[in-house]
Amino acid sequence: MAAHWAPDSWTRHEARQLPVYPDPAALAAACRQLGGYPPLVFAGEARQLTADLARVSAGEAFLLQGGDCAESFAEFHPNNIRDTFRVILQMAVVLTYASKLPVVKLGRMAGQFAKPRSTATETVDGVELPSYRGDNVNDIAFTAAGRAPDPARMIQGYAQAAATLNLLRAFASGGYANLHQVHRWTHDFMGRSPWARKYAETADRIGEALEFMAACGIDPETAPQLAQTRFYTSHEALLLPFEQAMARQDSLTGDWYDTSAHFLWIGDRTRFEGSAHVEFLRGIDNPIGVKCGPGLEPDGLLRLLDTLNPARASGRVTLITRYGHDRIEAELPRLIRVVRRAGHPVVWSCDPMHGNVVKASTGYKTRPFDRI
Repeated sequence: MAAHWAPDSWTRHEARQLPVYPDPAALAAACRQLGGYPPLVFAGEARQLTADLARVSAGEAFLLQGGDCAESFAEFHPNNIRDTFRVILQMAVVLTYASKLPVVKLGRMAGQFAKPRSTATETVDGVELPSYRGDNVNDIAFTAAGRAPDPARMIQGYAQAAATLNLLRAFASGGYANLHQVHRWTHDFMGRSPWARKYAETADRIGEALEFMAACGIDPETAPQLAQTRFYTSHEALLLPFEQAMARQDSLTGDWYDTSAHFLWIGDRTRFEGSAHVEFLRGIDNPIGVKCGPGLEPDGLLRLLDTLNPARASGRVTLITRYGHDRIEAELPRLIRVVRRAGHPVVWSCDPMHGNVVKASTGYKTRPFDRI
């Protein structure tokens, strides 16, 4: 257990990117309500993920993380959950076949409701309102009522996360993850992609391998691992009142876990020295991630690693780089060198979405595939 740490010790540190709630009493009441709810994930699951990530850091497995930049309440639908799960599983099957390594599957799902913002307010047609910080905080609609931070939204976020996790667990263990499904899953966009033929060839080879195994008597009936998988959830630990409310002490070990997700990460804007977010995450035993962007110096990264993982436990920390195609070659190698020299056992993960954005003529953020 981290020394001199408690679930609320972050409140004595500098907290950036947190909303200002107009009614502190309502916030306190919502946090008390959340504190009485069951955990969304369990300590044993988080420990299993740490063990799986330790294999990744040793080069014995591969990490695949995917999902929405931010989940929304309006688009919550079982088909959306199913389709995201299916895409991640399809990718994992191809990666497993090509690399001959197990793939750790980590979804940005069931809790990715909060967003960091460049500015605290937004101005439209001369009207200034609080920035949209994700559905866990306020509404995307540009109205005074919608943009006011509302702690009741955390309760709705919990309910949506619980329902999402329930469905994901059913998919992962109820037969939907059967490897024989890979041939039966199709996507319209594959027909328009120049990579469609190559993907189809790989899928055919996987299908042949499964048929060979079946002929040898290895099928979902005799090998249950062919019909199920382990699937973990993750989100940025941005909204600290919510994360504190979801902290639970494990009855078996006495260690603290953030039970809102299996894996939490610290963003590029909240990993500074003295950060409340760093203080909170240093005390929980979940595996955690740190976004590494252009502003991160090697010495600062080493101090951060010493704070978050003083015992240098393998699988504890994943470093998620977000440099973009034009910066990564100059910036990443020097971080790798100092981390390796210091002996920190980390997982290196690349976030190719952030740092590769261009503004399209439509006004939407766009990431050219060549940059990714």
